[in-house]
Amino acid sequence: MRTQEAAVASGTDWPVRRTPDTTMNAVTFREFGGPDVLHPEPLPVPEIGPDEVLVQVAAVSVGRLLDLAARAGTHPYARFTFPHVLGAEHSGVVAAIGSEVTGLGLGQRVATFPVVTCGTCATCLAGRDELCPNLQIIGTHRPGAYADYVAVPAANVHPVPHGIDPVDACALVLGAATAMNQLTRAGMQPGDWVVVQAAPSALGSITAALARHLGANVVVTSRVADKRAQLSELGFEHVLDGTAAEFPDKVHELTGGAGADIVVDNIGDLTLWRNSQAVLGRGGTLVTSGAFRGSEVPVNLQRLYSMGQSVLGLRTGNKASSRRVWEEVERGFRPPVAATFPLQEAAAAHRYLEDDLNVGRVALVTEG
Repeated sequence: MRTQEAAVASGTDWPVRRTPDTTMNAVTFREFGGPDVLHPEPLPVPEIGPDEVLVQVAAVSVGRLLDLAARAGTHPYARFTFPHVLGAEHSGVVAAIGSEVTGLGLGQRVATFPVVTCGTCATCLAGRDELCPNLQIIGTHRPGAYADYVAVPAANVHPVPHGIDPVDACALVLGAATAMNQLTRAGMQPGDWVVVQAAPSALGSITAALARHLGANVVVTSRVADKRAQLSELGFEHVLDGTAAEFPDKVHELTGGAGADIVVDNIGDLTLWRNSQAVLGRGGTLVTSGAFRGSEVPVNLQRLYSMGQSVLGLRTGNKASSRRVWEEVERGFRPPVAATFPLQEAAAAHRYLEDDLNVGRVALVTEG
């Protein structure tokens, strides 16, 4: 396992492109259950269509919803045919190219935005492709990247700039795009006060890091003292317990009484949600892209309309927000990474995440 302390120094090597065999190593599951349902097994190497590429996987993220909930059978959107291969956010090198694909070369280092949309419906044409009624996610609706190889649409592949390792690359492709979509739709400007609840999570940590990179004043929260200490070690100045009774007063003190311009709350916890509303300032926006603790929370409508506030729901990132992330990568943005595990130890990575040990992204790496 690569720990957070070693993440910056050690990195992970990009694999050298090889000619694919007919079979590959993969980690699959054949029934819903705990981490122990994950098992390594050989599978046929995926065939690619004319508009697809075959990616030889270097690293793949492990997420709570797309991986843990899907494996447990509690993902609200997933429909599987067993055996299933998880793995949405991944990076690697191009191993084969479809006949209609241009602009990509064999052996090129790439990362894949895993949200596949039709490109022709009204929402796609309006640039809101995360609302596409035909949306599919690699690893959820299609075979994923817990494997040596994965077949993906060439339109979803982005070349990885020099100096980015595979783990950082896979951490940037979906969580960062979702965070960028959240901040962009909420109208974030440099100097704004942004509160990120439950910041140790993969999405929370990258949202906080991106907001800071873009010039916001960032308040991060965790109810766990050890994780608050780790957030401080990551350079966040304002680290609070978002569930504490004094939390709203502390945020108002930090903001000179104005309150936050943006609060990001992806949890659905009643106490966090109430405190999120309490710290939101005039004209502020409360953004949510998750409901891990529950899907029904109260909204103070009188406060909402009296203070001109908004509640904004966003399912995920889109291609436009993904492009903006890579522009910021060129300007030095990097994601927080908590730990890495070998692909064959996917079950251990799932247990690590289920035990809530991470501050940042957890990833699996292949042997190359």
